[in-house]
Amino acid sequence: MTCHLTSCCGVCVMHDTGQENHINGILHSQKVAILDTGTQYGKVVDQLVRELCVETVIVPFNTSAQTLIKECFKAIIILGGSGSAYDEDDPKYDPDIFHCGLPVLGICYGMQLMNIALGGTILKKGIRNDGQLKILVDNKSPLFKGLEKEQLAYFTHGDSVDKVAISMKIIATCGHSVSAIGSDKLRLYGVQFHPEVNLTGKGKDIFKNFLYDIASLKGTFTLKSREIECTEFIRKTVQDKKVLMLVSGGVNSTVCAVLLHRALGDEQLVAVHIDNGFMRKNESLQVEQSLRQLGVKLQIVDASHQFYNGTTTFPIDKKDPVRKRTTRMLCMTTNPEEKKKIIGDTFISVVKDIILELQLKPENIYLGQGTLRPDLIESVTKFASHDISEVITQHDDAQFMHLLREGETVLEPLKDFHEEEVRVLGKHLGLPTESYNRHSFPSPGLAIRVICADDAYMEKDFSETSVLAKVIVNYGNSLEKKHALINRVQNTTNEDEQFFLIRVSQEYELTTTLIPIQSLGVQMGKRTYSYALGLSSNKEPRNWEDIMELAKLIPRIAHNINRVVYICGDAVQFPVLDITPTFLTTGVLSTLRQADFLAQNILHSSGYYNKISQMTAVLIPIHFDRDVVSRQPSCQRSVVIRTFISHNYVMGIPATPGKHLSLEVLNKMVAEIQAVPGVSRILYDLTPKPPGMTEWE
Repeated sequence: MTCHLTSCCGVCVMHDTGQENHINGILHSQKVAILDTGTQYGKVVDQLVRELCVETVIVPFNTSAQTLIKECFKAIIILGGSGSAYDEDDPKYDPDIFHCGLPVLGICYGMQLMNIALGGTILKKGIRNDGQLKILVDNKSPLFKGLEKEQLAYFTHGDSVDKVAISMKIIATCGHSVSAIGSDKLRLYGVQFHPEVNLTGKGKDIFKNFLYDIASLKGTFTLKSREIECTEFIRKTVQDKKVLMLVSGGVNSTVCAVLLHRALGDEQLVAVHIDNGFMRKNESLQVEQSLRQLGVKLQIVDASHQFYNGTTTFPIDKKDPVRKRTTRMLCMTTNPEEKKKIIGDTFISVVKDIILELQLKPENIYLGQGTLRPDLIESVTKFASHDISEVITQHDDAQFMHLLREGETVLEPLKDFHEEEVRVLGKHLGLPTESYNRHSFPSPGLAIRVICADDAYMEKDFSETSVLAKVIVNYGNSLEKKHALINRVQNTTNEDEQFFLIRVSQEYELTTTLIPIQSLGVQMGKRTYSYALGLSSNKEPRNWEDIMELAKLIPRIAHNINRVVYICGDAVQFPVLDITPTFLTTGVLSTLRQADFLAQNILHSSGYYNKISQMTAVLIPIHFDRDVVSRQPSCQRSVVIRTFISHNYVMGIPATPGKHLSLEVLNKMVAEIQAVPGVSRILYDLTPKPPGMTEWE
C-alpha cells in the first residue's frame, strides 16, 4: 500500500487502489452527494470528504431522493445554512431523502430539517449561539465511535432542537441544548455544530465514522488515479491545438503549467505571466526563473499601466441591470467589489490583447487556468447550487470567463482538485519544495491588501460598539459597576466564559480601539463588512493564548465586529476617528511591498515559512497616536501582519505568538517594518476564520 496523502494530524487516509469496487462483476459507486444550501462551508466539507478518499458531487439542494438513488450515490450530506428551517422563503428540498434508505448526515441547518421531517420541532431563539463550545457526546453512537465524551465543537446557529423526533435519540448535548441526534437503525444522523471546521477538534473522525462505518464506503478515490486521468483529459481535449496558459506564479498555476508541459510539450504550450503592477518585490523575475528550471518557457507581459488606469461598468440599480455607470479608474477606487471587478475585466482585456499580439487564432487555442474546485463552487458554476450565497467574490473569474467555460474553450485541468491536493500533485510532478509549498497569493496581489478609503467608516452603531468592546475586555469592572450593556455579554456567554473574561480583565491591562474601516468577514454563513477592534497594552501579554481566546469571544458577543487585532507597542492613548486617504498609487503600493518583503524574508530565514500556511501584510489607512484635539493630520498608515494556519484555506486560525511563531521572530518583524517610512503602527491579526476572512477585503 502506498500513502499518497496524509491528513493534517498525520494519519494516512489513502487506500491501496484507485479503482471502484467490483463485486460479482457489477460496478458499485462510491460517491457521496453533498446537498448545497449555499453555505461557505460547502467546499470545506467537499475537501475533507475527498481527503478521506471518497468521491463527492455537490448537487442542488432541491435534488430529489429518486435522482440520488438513480445516480447510485451511497450517502448524503446536507450542509449547514444561514436560514431557519421554518422560513417560508428558504430553498425547497425533497423530504423523501430521509426515507430513501441512504445514510444521511445533516449539519446544523441540515439537522434541523431532518428533525422536522421526522416529526420533531425546532425552537427559534432570540439570540445566536456562535463560536467554539464544549459538548458531551455519546461515544456508543457509531457517529462518535472512538471519541472522548467531552469535545470542543464550533457552532453558528440561532435555532435549536425543541422536541426530538420519536425515531431519533439525543447523542450529544451542549449544556441544556441538543447538539446531535441519530438513529442507528435508519442510519440518519444530525449535528448542530460544524464538524468540518478546525475549531471542531475531532470533526474529521466524525466524518470518517459516518463514511466508513455507517455508509460502508471503502475510500477508493485516490490522488494517483486522478493524476493519470488529468493527463489523459488534457491530451484528449487539446488534441492538435495550442494552450495559452496564464501563469500567476502561485502554486496552482505553476503546477498547472508543468502538468500541461508534461502532457503537451513546448510546441503546444504558450505560457504567459501578466505583471499587473501588484506583484510582490522581484516576484515576476522569480516566477520566470523558477519555471525555466522546470523546462517551461515563460513570457512576461508588463500590463501595470492598463491595470492602474482600468475601469469597468456597474448596474446603476440592481433591479435594472441594463442601465450602467462607469467606475473611476482603479488607482482612484475605494470600493472593494469595484476594485475586484476592474481587475477581473482588465485581466480579460489584457488576455485578448496577448492573443492578438502573439497571432494566436482563437479557434485554435484553449485558455489554460489553474482554477480549482473551490473557485468553481464559489463562482456559482454548474458544480454548485443555483441558490448559493455569495460569501466571497472571485478576483479573476469575470463574466467573460463564464462565457468561455460555456463555450468549452477554457482548459482547467485542476478544476476537480483542492489546494492541498494540488500541492501533493506538485510534489509528485517533481517540483522543488519552494514551488509547491509557496504561500497562497491572490491573483490581484497587493491590490486587495491595501485597504483603500477616502473617509472613515463610522455607522450609527460605532459609539455603542466601541463601548461594548470596552465592557467585554474590562468585564470584571463592568460587572461591579453594573454597566447597562452587561446583559449583552451574559446572554451570549456561558459561566466558564464569563469567569475567563473576569480573569483576563484582572490580569491584563488592555485598551480597546475600534478601528473605523471595514474588514471582510463571514458571520452566520454570510459575508460581512464590519469593524476591526484593536487591543493594546503597555505590557506584552504574559500568555498569548488568553489574548487569542479573547479575540474569539469578542465577535461572538459584538456581532458587528468581525476582526480583532493586537496593536504592537504601548497602549493606544487616543481614539481613531478619521483615516489617511488611501488609493492604489505607486507610493502606497511601495510602502506595502517593502513591508511585505521584510516580513517574508524574516519568516524564511527563521525557518517558520513552512510551519505557517500563509502570512500576509495588509496596509490599512490608520494613523495612531494622534491627539485629535490638536487636529494633527492623519498622514501615516499602519501594517497588519496576518498569519494563517489551515488545512483547507477556508477555515483556519492565526499563529499564536510563543506557540506557533516565536516572539523573537514576531518582534523582529515589528521592528523592521516599523522602520519603513510612513508606517504608524504594526498590528497582529488575532482572528480565526470565521469570523474574519483570510484577506481583509
